[in-house]
Amino acid sequence: MRTIAVIPAYNEEGRVAQVVRDVLKFVDSVIVVDDGSTDKTADAATKAGAIVVHHVENCGAGAATMTGIEAARRFGADVLVTLDADEQHSPDDIPALLAPIEKDEADIVFANRFGQRNRIPFIRRLFNGIGNIITFGVTGKWVADSQCGFKVFGPKALKQIDLKMSGFEFCTEIVRESAQHKWRTAQVPTKVIYSEYTLAKGQSFANGVKTALKILLRSFIR
Repeated sequence: MRTIAVIPAYNEEGRVAQVVRDVLKFVDSVIVVDDGSTDKTADAATKAGAIVVHHVENCGAGAATMTGIEAARRFGADVLVTLDADEQHSPDDIPALLAPIEKDEADIVFANRFGQRNRIPFIRRLFNGIGNIITFGVTGKWVADSQCGFKVFGPKALKQIDLKMSGFEFCTEIVRESAQHKWRTAQVPTKVIYSEYTLAKGQSFANGVKTALKILLRSFIR
């Protein structure tokens, strides 16, 4: 099976190249979606060996992920890996995430940052816990780390996924898609690497509230 990784990136010039190089050890190709960056993210990703797809302006993590999914389909992907560009996910976990797909035990695999002894700040645990509860409320499906961007889509999920939400709420939308399409799911403990930079990038309380409201609103109109 042809495996392609999709990495949405916004102003990650200093980090994306290493992520691309590390991910390429485990997949056939890497697509970086440059989500309207104002720095040299695209150049760094290209030099590291990635295929770069551009957004003219910043559209959000959900929109960038869907653009990457569509590009991966065009490039003939059978399996898709998604992860962040800021080095918080360890590409060394990719084989473990791929295993349930390769064994035909799952259609989508969710990484679980809380399944290992990771040093996760309390505020991150709180926000993710709230996200999990909201996600369960609107989807009826419990995922231990529903807001994590590290996932693997098998052939069925890759073919059927169709994201409409442009911001961080897309993670909940993926869980809802898995419930609606009755995808077989697996959850695999993974490592997470937090730094001052990745913590600063996290959602603020105000943005978290906005995301929650968007999720709830969308659950009623879809």
